[in-house]
Amino acid sequence: MKIEVIETIGKVRNTLFGNVLEALKACGMNGKVVLVNDIKTILKYGVKSSPALIVNGIVMFAGKTLPPGKIIRFLHQNHSTFS
Repeated sequence: MKIEVIETIGKVRNTLFGNVLEALKACGMNGKVVLVNDIKTILKYGVKSSPALIVNGIVMFAGKTLPPGKIIRFLHQNHSTFS
């Protein structure tokens, strides 16, 4: 599972990134998590607000930071789709 996190520089930088790492560790899933801040990549995905979560090339959500608990539930619900 390849997970990309789009976050911009600011007060909450790396909040979603950290939450995703924590969620993966807590639920025992494996995945490569990459922090994306390259404008060309962001535009490629069509993301207009950050933070955003992309799993295997699909934008899952944008414009909000989910806590680890919600990310865990989200990953479990969609694990078969992304593995």
